[in-house]
Amino acid sequence: MIQLISVMSELGAGTEGSSDGYSAIASASYRHPMDSIDVFDSSNIIKVDTVKSLGIPNPDFEHSKNLNEIVTMYNRISVAIENSILDNKFPVVISGDHSNAGGTIRGLKKSYINSRIGLIWIDAHADLHSPFTTPSGNVHGMPVATAIKENNIDSAINKPSDEIIDLWGQLLGDERRVIPSDIVYVGLRSVEDAESFLIHKYGMGVHTVNELRDRGVDRVINDIETQLDNCDVIYVSFDVDSMDPSVSNGTGTPVENGLKKLEALELLKILASHSKVKCIEFTEINPSLDSKGNPMGEVAGQLLRETINCLNKRLSK
Repeated sequence: MIQLISVMSELGAGTEGSSDGYSAIASASYRHPMDSIDVFDSSNIIKVDTVKSLGIPNPDFEHSKNLNEIVTMYNRISVAIENSILDNKFPVVISGDHSNAGGTIRGLKKSYINSRIGLIWIDAHADLHSPFTTPSGNVHGMPVATAIKENNIDSAINKPSDEIIDLWGQLLGDERRVIPSDIVYVGLRSVEDAESFLIHKYGMGVHTVNELRDRGVDRVINDIETQLDNCDVIYVSFDVDSMDPSVSNGTGTPVENGLKKLEALELLKILASHSKVKCIEFTEINPSLDSKGNPMGEVAGQLLRETINCLNKRLSK
């Protein structure tokens, strides 16, 4: 059975508004009911309590804004994921900003402690920064680095404070949750030098939008399956900025030449049908940035509905 988990924290984002992502999807979905189970039934939703930022810029945290609060969110999200899996549910997460995904990965690793976890990161960005390399200090650019326990000192441009280093260490944990070569990016097209260094160092998979169009989704999926063949569990993280801005402006970091809606849908439906996929996350929906109406909520809602229908078919077998 599917368990919807709402994590409306936007502590890691550079712009406000992604905390309304769940409401935007839910509003759209009420007008287009699911074909089968109503995942928005209150009895089937876990809402993770969010931590409020003080809203006052702290110069000591310029290289990782709101990090203290994000440590708390990682713990809360991890527990929600663990409880869902312990209850034999399939967690589908709707999160505010992408920093929350680090907490999801922690929960998956605690739930599948002896399993090898692979990441399929559908995103315009690599999210591989650390407090040592970040140009912005926004932690939504760091969740993959926390999953692989990576500081990337070789690419350092910052000297974070001792307090940041301590809190960052709490996000990293005692050991890697994911082997770096078990990470595959889809739709990646905005990467900074420090992130490129790690992608090449560890042989992470990268499949661009142009490659999907030239070779077809099925062939790209075959390549992903080959790379993640030794993984027992696969986590799919879908950032809506993987889509082209022509779909909607409702995300904090849009990048040109992204996926069209039908391309994203085809990709998600195939992945939802894969037996190793144990968790899917939708993130960075920001309705405050849409110029008119709720187009990103509508698109994300449709993708969610179709993904859940595929999951239901798979899980009912």
